[in-house]
Amino acid sequence: MTAWNIIGGLVFSGVGLVAFVYGKRMARFQLMLVGGLLMVYPYFISDTAWMYLVGTALTAVLFFLRD
Repeated sequence: MTAWNIIGGLVFSGVGLVAFVYGKRMARFQLMLVGGLLMVYPYFISDTAWMYLVGTALTAVLFFLRD
């Protein structure tokens, strides 16, 4: 586990937490689901490059799910 791995996990988990809370307040299940995935996936992906690729893809999904 490298420092970049830890930083990526914190950043994407933070984005996921914000998305989850926002989705819960707005009653939008899709935002809650993607936010939950962003919070959980760093526990299962140990490679830094894959972590950033998956996190960027999930964050892009959040961008397209907005109103």
